[in-house]
Amino acid sequence: SKFVNDKWMIKNGFLNDVQEHKPWWWNIKVQKLNLSAPLILLPEVSCQKAIEILQEKGYDQAPVVAESGLILGMVTLSNTLSSVLAGNVEFSDPVMKVTYDQFSKIGLEDSLGKLSCILENDHFAIVVHEQMQFNGNGSSFMKQMVFGVVTAMDLLTFVSRNDKK
Repeated sequence: SKFVNDKWMIKNGFLNDVQEHKPWWWNIKVQKLNLSAPLILLPEVSCQKAIEILQEKGYDQAPVVAESGLILGMVTLSNTLSSVLAGNVEFSDPVMKVTYDQFSKIGLEDSLGKLSCILENDHFAIVVHEQMQFNGNGSSFMKQMVFGVVTAMDLLTFVSRNDKK
C-alpha cells in the first residue's frame, strides 16, 4: 500500500510534490535554512561522554558517523539517558548501543516541501551533501557528508521569520 501513499512516495523520492495549493516556501531549497554545523559523535564514544557532550553543547541529538564517513545513525540525549537509567546500557558502553539506525536523509538541493513530508513522520532528518572524493590510484567515489540535522522547529522558525503573507 506504500506505493499508493503520496507522502511515502514523496519522502522516498518517487514523486515530486503533489500538493495542489503549495505554500510560498514549498519549493525553497533546504540549504536556505542556514543550519549550523552539526556535532558529530564517533561510534566508540561512551554513553557517559555522549551525555556530557550533548548537555555541555546544548544539543538534543547528534549523528553518529564512522571515521570512514559512513553515517551510522542518530543518538538522542533522552534515549541515552533513559537507556542508562533503565539499566539497558552502562555509562561505559559505546554510544552505538543507543544509536537509532533508522533515520531520514535529505539533500541541500531538496525542497522544504519534501522536508515537510519527512517531518510529518520523523522527528528529524539528517541533511547530507554528496562529495566526490579521489583515492590514491585516481579512482573516484561519492561520499555523503553530514551537513546538519533539521527538525520541524527549524522549518517552522524559517517559515515564521520569512512569512511572505
